[in-house]
Amino acid sequence: MNIYHKFLDSLNLIMQSIFGTDGIRGRFNEEITYSLAYKVGYSLGLTLENKNPILIGRDTRISGEILLQAITQGLNESGKKFINLGICPTPAIPFLIKQQNLSSGIMISASHNPPEYNGIKIFDHNGQKITKSIENKIQKLIEESNQNISVPKKVIPLKTNKDLMDFYIKSLIQTMGGENLSGLKIILDTCYGSATTCAKKIFQALGAEVRVINNTNNGLKINMNCGSTNLEPLKKALRENPADMGFSFDGDADRVIGMDSKGNVLDGDHILFLWGRELMEQKMLTNNLLISTQMANLGFESAWEKIGGILHRTNVGDKYVHDAIKEKRADLGGEQSGHILSKINNFSGDGILTALQISKYCKVKNINLNDWLKSSFEPLPQKLTNIKLNFNIKKLNPKTKFLIDQTIENFQALYSDNCRVYIRTSGTEPLIRVLVEAKNHEEVNSLSSEITDKLFLEINKIIN
Repeated sequence: MNIYHKFLDSLNLIMQSIFGTDGIRGRFNEEITYSLAYKVGYSLGLTLENKNPILIGRDTRISGEILLQAITQGLNESGKKFINLGICPTPAIPFLIKQQNLSSGIMISASHNPPEYNGIKIFDHNGQKITKSIENKIQKLIEESNQNISVPKKVIPLKTNKDLMDFYIKSLIQTMGGENLSGLKIILDTCYGSATTCAKKIFQALGAEVRVINNTNNGLKINMNCGSTNLEPLKKALRENPADMGFSFDGDADRVIGMDSKGNVLDGDHILFLWGRELMEQKMLTNNLLISTQMANLGFESAWEKIGGILHRTNVGDKYVHDAIKEKRADLGGEQSGHILSKINNFSGDGILTALQISKYCKVKNINLNDWLKSSFEPLPQKLTNIKLNFNIKKLNPKTKFLIDQTIENFQALYSDNCRVYIRTSGTEPLIRVLVEAKNHEEVNSLSSEITDKLFLEINKIIN
């Protein structure tokens, strides 16, 4: 494809989609407004043919209650009924849609993003993220609406259905197949987010000795210096209160990063390798295939291939991993960030489920996580750097967006001889993410600094 045709493709994106790599995401009262949330609810209601209720949940963010009010107001106007699940992990929504035969589901969350962000994730009647065609229908209805709905003077708290959360909790316990976690000491960092509702209860019900940190329902602190994106609190807790292992969730509990008793990190790559190897040995991994993304460490890929496995890479984003799992009929996939999709729960990323499975393997194998992690692969040095932008990429005109995309492609090609470079614009924040992977730390650090500095200057030239 030549540059001219690429530019024409870029022009086709003049009406930028409000949907990113994982639903709609942005800062509350800027990209995500009461009016937009109302229109999303109203448009989804008009789009659905199924008459059954829509399930809605949220994480702990302060803006969640207001956005819930907006979405339900829109659903009511469209003639659709809804069930409010309240604060819950994102994976509770797809599980309960299937279990209760509901028409759709909405999760109000910005996942691992800071408290000032929020988002809207939409699921279909099968508990899957909605397709691009449904996104386009909703987008079209929103664009055709000229209403500007203002925030009501009083937000009325909506009644929550607590019984449904119990179904979800029981389903997670049942994934253990009758195994328990007695004798294990486990620390959980619930990140002031969705996992505060049930993670401790689940691990205790299975007999583990549990200590929980950052476990208050506090939307002002969600993801702030804690959780899967900041492991220091978990490392400190393990140092001060020795335990067999620890797990750190993100804001909506669809991701998890583990840590052994000595503070070594069990990221998504290690989880996939260790879990995948168990399934491979049990002849339960179709074609010995794992699905991951461009972020996956080359050390992981090399070690997996050495034991007879195949690693298929996708673009970054759980929806791309999910699509590849379905297309290739894989049994396990995920992202380095700790978003793991398994056959157990119909490939819905669930951090609590993943933590339970890792704990179960340690118990059944009678091995501590530290020793099990030692049997994993040796990762190549890798560094991820964020370039902060003072503009919203989605709002750029097509020509400018095209020039930035072209610059990123050029940088990747220019440096690919010396190391592996993967550069992408974030689908959820005003950032460009630069991943550099090489044979030694010095080379990684040097190239990472060089690439990010030069790329920052080039992008500023385009913008200014």
